[in-house]
Parts: sequence; structure tokens; C-alpha cells
Amino acid sequence: MANARIPRQIPYIIGNEACERFSFYGMRNILTQFLVSSSILAATTDTMLREAEAKEIFHVFVMGVYFFPLLGGWLSDRYLGKYRTILWLSLVYCAGNACLALCTGSRAGFYSGLFLISLGSGGIKPCVSSFVGEQFDQTNKHLAKLVFDAFYWIINFGSFFASLLIPLALQAWGPRVAFGIPGALMFVATVIFWLGRARYVVEPPTPADPHSFGRVCWTALRAGTSGMAVFTGGAVAAALCLAAIPYVSALSAVTGICLALVVFAAGAGIGAWLHIDEARRFHPEEDVEGARTVLRVLILFALTTPFWSLFDQKASTWVLQGARMQLPGWSWFKSASQMQSLNPALVMVLIPINNLVVFPFIRRMGIEVTALRRMTAGIALAGVAWIAAGVFQLRIEAGETLSILWQVLPYVLLTLGEVLVSATGLEFAYSQAPPKLKGVLMSFWLLAVTVGGLWVLLVNSTVKSPEFTRWIETSSGIGVISFQMFFFAGFAFVAAAAFGLYAKRYTPRDYYRKV
Repeated sequence: MANARIPRQIPYIIGNEACERFSFYGMRNILTQFLVSSSILAATTDTMLREAEAKEIFHVFVMGVYFFPLLGGWLSDRYLGKYRTILWLSLVYCAGNACLALCTGSRAGFYSGLFLISLGSGGIKPCVSSFVGEQFDQTNKHLAKLVFDAFYWIINFGSFFASLLIPLALQAWGPRVAFGIPGALMFVATVIFWLGRARYVVEPPTPADPHSFGRVCWTALRAGTSGMAVFTGGAVAAALCLAAIPYVSALSAVTGICLALVVFAAGAGIGAWLHIDEARRFHPEEDVEGARTVLRVLILFALTTPFWSLFDQKASTWVLQGARMQLPGWSWFKSASQMQSLNPALVMVLIPINNLVVFPFIRRMGIEVTALRRMTAGIALAGVAWIAAGVFQLRIEAGETLSILWQVLPYVLLTLGEVLVSATGLEFAYSQAPPKLKGVLMSFWLLAVTVGGLWVLLVNSTVKSPEFTRWIETSSGIGVISFQMFFFAGFAFVAAAAFGLYAKRYTPRDYYRKV
């Protein structure tokens, strides 16, 4: 309608998002830097071991942030509804920030804070964007895109300033203030959200669906012996992963549990796929076809996990590399962690350049820029970024003094890859799922980030072994860190090739709402 307006409650949600994103990226982007120099880590003077442990803690935290959307979505859909889920988990989030600020010298207190933040931040993640959508109706639905664009801009705006300013606070005032500022912003975010309570449109939770994705898959698993055999094999392999934790040095408790979950889920998914057609006897055609579509898309999601293992290390491995490089001498540039502000700044620049210049130019050359082609190129670009970072690492290990501004190149390449994979993947995931399964597929998309963190933990745990470290140094002639960088680059190239080959055989579906 011509006289339609953006709902009056939207500014409360946008204000909440702006403060929450500043809070999250502010604490996240100084986490590795703080841990390396803190007394929280195991008492050792070995710099490499301290850095490896800091990286492991960081990636476990990120894995939790992207695992708990499953819990938040379930609570919202079945019991609390979106408003109450966001409000109550935001309070958990605030408690986590308080633990970080107050317990910078306590291992138990600090780790408890990280857990509460991952639970709160991850739990509200699947609810906020869909809660925004619920505020619109048929009279103003055409204005929703403006709000979602504002959401994406606010996320990067908050990330940019948090990445730039919070490292300065850490250096100037210490960890309590540096973690306290994000905590204060999260409290403000919660208050802003609460103030709009009388204006929100609040949808009630939905009852259990007898034809949900999980029920259709379980029916398919029980329909044939081969599917159940694969599922049982996956369950046994998962149990072996858990049993191996005390005996295999490369498997920490978190790594072993996450690996077991991935193996179990793979067995369940493959087993269900083998007999998905036989579920038609018990479930409607549209629900079975929807489950089949989700299972097909999950293969693509699995092939993006190496990208996330590279992307999230910009806040761990690249920060540690930057700490060995020379700062430019600018009065406001005092920490390697500040380089992370490049990422959101570049995102805000690259998206319009791609949409207005690059993609139209490629189309004029007769090449169709499909979603899957963009994602293939994005995964490969991440690998190129890590080749560049690896070359710089070789020069550092050779004793050269490099300016941290050299990191601009890998940041540009990695962010371009992010734009092609992340922004494209969100839209692709939405388009491939029937309406009732969009939440399921979006949760699996977020879970891919958790699996990406798992690959980092496995590699990190392996190279901490003295035997493997000696093998790298004697066989390759390069340092452990540069070896890891080139390994992850190769990991991305293999994933990009596999993704591209599978994409050629994948027939996209169109589940956009009919007019």
C-alpha cells in the first residue's frame, strides 16, 4: 500500500541489534589476544603452546555460538515463543558478560562466562530475524526488505566500531573494562528490547508437528535395513569417538563430542536418504519432498564447512600473526586485533560493488552468476587468502620485519569470499526450503560454522603433538604455523572443487512464497 509505514516497534529491535552486535564482536575480537597473555591458560612459558590453547578456547566458544541456535529455535517454536526466548536468553547473555568482566583472573568464572554468552548469543540468533518478519503484514510487507537491509548494515556497523575501539580499551584500561564495555552494551540492548514489549506482534509457539523433518527422517530410517544399518554404523562410530577421548591426545573432550555428533548426524542423514521415498506411506507428499530437499542441501552445507574453518581464524590465527608484525605507527592503531575492523568495512563496500558492477559485467560476458557458482568462487578465494597469509608467515619465520598493513591483502580476499559464501548462502538456504522447513534449514546453515570450528580444533590438537611438530619441521622445512596456513588453503581448494562438482548435478528448487 502506498501509505504503508514501517511498524513503530521496529526501532526497538534495530536498537537492540546494534548494541548486541557491538557487544558480541567487541568481546569476541579481543578474546584470543587476552587469553594469550592471561593467567587463565595453563602455566607454560612456551609461546606456541599458549597460542594453540588460546585458539582452541576461541574456536570452542564460536562453535557453541553456532550450535545453540538449535536449542533457541526449539525453545521458541515449542514453548516460549520468539519474544520471551529473546528476552530471557538476553539476560543469560548479560550474566555471561558480567562473568567475563569480573573473573578475568579466574579460569572457572571466565569459562562460565564464555559458556553463558555462547548460550545467549546462539540461542537468540535464529529468533531475531524471524521476529522482525512477524511484525509485518500484507499492508506493509514490501517494507520488510528495507528493515532487513538495515539489520545487515547495523551488524557490520557494530562490528566495525567494536573491532576498532575495544582493543584500544584493552590496552588502555585492562581486561575488566574491555570486557565490561560490551557487557554494558548488552544490558542496554536488553533494556531497549524490553521497552518495546507492548508494541510487538507476538506469535504463540506452535504444537508438535507429526510430519516434521525429524519425524519424516525417522520413518525413513526404520523403513529399510540398509538405512538402519548405516544409522547404526554412525552411532557406533560416534560412540567410539567418545570412548577414544581419554586415550587419543588429539581429541579433547569438546573435540571428541563434536566429532561424535557430526559422525552420528552423517549416519542418520545418509540412512534416511536411502529410504526417504518409503516415508510417503506415512507422511504427506509435500513433507517427504521437503525432507528430501533439506537432505540434498545438507551436502552443500557440509562442503562449506572448510570455508568457515578458514574464516573464523581471522580472529585467532591472523591476530596472532599480526602480533608479530610491525604496527603502522598511527596514534589510533595500537593492536593487531584492530585489523579485524577491515572485515565489516569491506563487507559494506564489496556488496554494492559486486551487485552494481562486478556481477553485471560478468553477465554481459555471457556467464550466468548463479548462487552456487558464487559460493564455489568464495570458498576458493578463502584458500587464496590463506596462501597470501602463509607467504607472509614464511617471511616472518625467516626473520623479516613486516608491516601489519600487508594483512590488508588476505583480509580483502577473505572478505570477498565471505560475501560470496555467507550472504549468498543465506538467500540460497531460504529459497531451497518449504515454508515449514525454513527454520530447520537455517539452523543447519548456522551449524556448518560449528563444524568448521571442529576442523580447526582437530588440526590444532594434532600439531600440538611434539612428534608431529618435529615431523613438520624436518620434512617440510617450514614452521608449524606456516604449515597450518598452507594446509588450510589446500583444504579450501579441495572443498571448492568438490562443491563445484556437486553443484553441477544439483537442481535448485524455488520455494519462494507465491504471490
